[in-house]
Formats: sequence, structure tokens, C-alpha cells
Amino acid sequence: MTTYRLRTPVEATLQDQAFWLQDTHSSAPSFEPLTERITADVAIVGGGLTGLWTAIRLRQTHPELSVVVLEASTCGSGASGRNGGQVHSWFERLDQLSAVVGDEEALRLARASAEAIGELRQLQEDRELDLGLRLDGWVWTASSRAQEGAWDEALARGAEVGEDSYSRLSASDLAARVGPSASYVGVVEERGGSLHPGRMMRSLARWADRLGVVIHEHTPVRSITDGARARLVTDRATVDADRVLVATNIWASSIPELRKRMFVVDSEVVATAPIPDRLDALGWRGGEAICDAQQQVLYYQRTSDGRVVFGRGSGRTLFRDRVTAAFNRRPEGAPLAVAELARVYPQLADAPIEYSWTGGIDCVPSHIPQIGRLRGARSVFYAYGWNGTALAQIPACSRIIAAMLAGDDDEWGRSRLIDQPDPATLPPEPIRWIGANVVRWAVVRKNRAEIRNRRPGWFVRALIRFMPSTSEH
Repeated sequence: MTTYRLRTPVEATLQDQAFWLQDTHSSAPSFEPLTERITADVAIVGGGLTGLWTAIRLRQTHPELSVVVLEASTCGSGASGRNGGQVHSWFERLDQLSAVVGDEEALRLARASAEAIGELRQLQEDRELDLGLRLDGWVWTASSRAQEGAWDEALARGAEVGEDSYSRLSASDLAARVGPSASYVGVVEERGGSLHPGRMMRSLARWADRLGVVIHEHTPVRSITDGARARLVTDRATVDADRVLVATNIWASSIPELRKRMFVVDSEVVATAPIPDRLDALGWRGGEAICDAQQQVLYYQRTSDGRVVFGRGSGRTLFRDRVTAAFNRRPEGAPLAVAELARVYPQLADAPIEYSWTGGIDCVPSHIPQIGRLRGARSVFYAYGWNGTALAQIPACSRIIAAMLAGDDDEWGRSRLIDQPDPATLPPEPIRWIGANVVRWAVVRKNRAEIRNRRPGWFVRALIRFMPSTSEH
């Protein structure tokens, strides 16, 4: 029997949590730590989007199964509650999906993600979930000549399959929707938009609880021993389960098999004080989610109370993926995000900043999540590699994960996302870390040149070819 040792996630103090989680702190549900030995049909490690949505799907499709979720901190305290709140479909990645699962399933998955947006809207309208969802459009922009046309491949592939998901926007169109900014051309997916990740995670946990999912917070899993029935060891108890899902985002790198197929980067996010009158004066009144097309992507939204939440991908990687408390909030990162906010919206250069935080992103070279059973294992499964794009994608893919765990022989259980053959691997340390930092150095210089409409040097361009891109939304 194989035993997998898991690293314990570093719990963030309240002041180091994302604005979204601090904003909903007083209304967060509380679930007791596990203190006694229990059994379950399915045990899920991680109370984020992947874990909770999979638990919900299992209870919806197989109510006879007992499902327990073990969360090291509080539900949503990881990447699920620390992101930019951007909701959009998978049609932007139709080519990358096709490379992994083929054209037919790629289209089915993209459509499933679009349907998931409709499901989120309906759940909010039915008051099943409180999401703060505003489907005012997902806007994909360029703020330099090098970024122009980043969406052309997505538009072309969509047209080939009869899916016109995006409409083109001129500078005047953009100004009318989101105010004058450095972004002067782009496209919009009208069915997309933004939500409040804190409200989403709090209500998702409550919904799972109502469906009969057993949730234990402040219960880090120290080890998982595979077998006909797996055993999970926590600080004060054990869980015996027929199937186990590792759904821990960046912490999945604790498992060597997964670590060599993923890399961890961070994203730096700030939130201003409420400035609704100033945003109204700019003409920025809606709940659009906006991003640009540079490699260290910028992403932002106006919140319902008139704040600007503004993030930037740092591209920063960690040696051996060792996450410390500094990963929750990096003070030196906030000024860089603030400087980019001032570049995109010079009119807001003096806007007071009330929150800053860092979010970890689990990335894989294919840009498409990996789902499957650990090699040689009988009972231990995984789902990771969302590459920063998940708010509609996880509700769709949770049907696949749930079908895999339940052993269903249907369109979800037969998905080619499961047990992808020969996924790309990354070099071992220290080569990985050294290479990542060399490439990051080049990306920073490339971005600095391109936002000034200059061409980066040949050496920088050569190094960039080694960088797997990410999309931190």
C-alpha cells in the first residue's frame, strides 16, 4: 500500500485574507473540526470550488453515497476565495481543449461551461446561492499593439463550429461600457460577467451542507494511505473511505506524481476603497469583468459597492512549490498592482487602497485541468491545474469528477479529461526554479517594452518561447 504525505496549507490571518473573505467574514458558516474516526463512501480533501462542487454533484446524482469534505482551514480560504471573480466560458480556449480531448469533446466542454454560467444565474435567481453575480459581460482587451488580435483564434474557432461567443469592441464601445482607459480595442462575451467569490464560497458551503455533505473545517489531512479502502489521517481522527479526491489546488504538489506535472505561480490583487461616484463619472457603472491580453495578465472589476478590484499575474514561482505565510500577502507586490491600475485608469491614480492579497494558481503546461486516478492507486483520485480559469469551468467539470468517483459509464464518466495520456512534465529542481526565473525576467522586460509599443530584443523573445502562459482570473 502506498502512503501519500500532504503538506499542511498555511492559514492566512484575517488581515491577509482577500477582500472577498474579509467582507463576508461575519456571515461565514462554521463547521467543526473532525475529532472522531468516521467512514464515508467518498472523502474529499479540500473545501474550495473543486471539492464543494464535486460533493454537491455526488449528492445530486448519487444521494445514496456518503460524502465528507475535509478542509485544512475554512471553506474557500485558498484560491477559490482569493481570485478576481471573473466569469466566462471556455470558448476562449477551444484550441487548447481540442489539443487535449479532440474537437468534438472540446466543443461539448465549452458549451458545458457556458451552460454552467446559466446554472449560476438560475441558482442565484432561485436564492439557492448568493453569488453577487452580475452578467454584464466579460471584456477581453488590448492596451498595446502587441496585444491586438489575441482573441482572433478564439473567434475563428468559434465561427467554425457555429458559436459566435464574442462581439468586437472599438475604443468608443469600451469607453461607454467601462470608462476611458488604456485598453482601446477588444471583444466581449456578453453571457459572462463578475461575481463575489466570498459570497459564492460561503453560500456554496451552506448548500453542500443542506444536501447532506459532511464538512469538517480546520482539519488538515496529514496522509492518505491507498488500499481497497483508503485511510486519511488528520490531527485528531481518521477517515476510512472507498474513494478519495485530492482537490487542494496548489497544495496538490505535495504528491510527487502531480508536482512534476504542475507549477505554482502567484497573482497580486488590490481593492480600492468604495469610490462609486468617481466610477460613475468615468461611465463605469456595470459589473463587467475585464482583462487584458498580456502574458502577465491584468484583470479587474467594479464591485457592487463601487470598489475596483484589480489584479495582475506576477509569474513568480516557488522553489519546490514551498508555500509560506508570505504567499498570502506580499507587501512589495501591491505597489506593482497599484502602478498598473494607475496606468490603465490614470483618473484613479490617487484612489485609496484598502486591501491587498496574493493568490496561488495551480498551472499545467497544457492549460487544461488534469483529472484522474493516481498511478497504481486503487482509491485515490485528483483534480487540479485550473490555470486561474475556474468559476464556470469547475461547475461544468465537477460533473466529470463526480462521475469518475462514482464509476458512472456516461458522457461525463467517459470524458477524455480523465487520465489524460502522457501529460507534459516539468524539469526537476533546481532546474525548474532557475529556468522559471530566467523566463520571468524576460517576460517582465517584454511586457515593459510592449506596453510602450516597442519590440522586445531578440534574446528576450527567444526566452519567452519557454514560458507556459497562465490566465489568472
